[in-house]
Amino acid sequence: MAPTTPPSPDRRALVHVGCIMDGNGRWAKRRNLPRTAGHTEGEENLARLVRVAVKRQVGWLTVFGFSTENWVRPRMEVRHILGLHKKLFGRVTELNELNVRVQWMGRPFESAEARTPKYVQRAIRKAIADTAHNTGMVLTVAFDYGSRAEMVHAAQSAAAQGPVDEAAIDRHLYLPELPPVDVMVRTSGELRVSNFMLWQSVGAEVYFTDCPWPEFDADELDAALALVNR
Repeated sequence: MAPTTPPSPDRRALVHVGCIMDGNGRWAKRRNLPRTAGHTEGEENLARLVRVAVKRQVGWLTVFGFSTENWVRPRMEVRHILGLHKKLFGRVTELNELNVRVQWMGRPFESAEARTPKYVQRAIRKAIADTAHNTGMVLTVAFDYGSRAEMVHAAQSAAAQGPVDEAAIDRHLYLPELPPVDVMVRTSGELRVSNFMLWQSVGAEVYFTDCPWPEFDADELDAALALVNR
């Protein structure tokens, strides 16, 4: 029997969850595994979490996949993470079954500062096109993304068209259609929000957990969502 596509939700009742997916390396180290094994498990856990999130009141799930600062990591580790992102954007069949639409945000591919490899760009474009018809949860992957870079981009783009105010910045963000973040999740015991959606998360609840990203599960997500509904 073919899987049933989840129905389109009432988007007025839904929330926007942002996730800083931290702790893959520490998860691996505790198991005497290479850091790359932690990143692999983290990618698998994101797929599991997407399946959970579509059953909750989550309309937008935005995850910090790879930051503008992460390029300084060891070359082999970066190469492994790039391969995992290509795999993530290749999960189109399952995303369509879940009625999930994929988006990406980061430094524009055509900009001089962008560093996203061509093969990852192709996977991103294909995933966006192949899930464009879906009407359920929106999964946004931030790749080669930094909030400061986004705000500089927005300010420069706004200034080229007229006066710069908050509304102008809003209009020129990478994805201006994204609603404000309702709850920001940070895993693995770090009590900071790094350089992730600083503009969009003003006023958001913040859920800090000691749980490393590969172990972030339905109970953890429910605890984060409870902050919005309290």
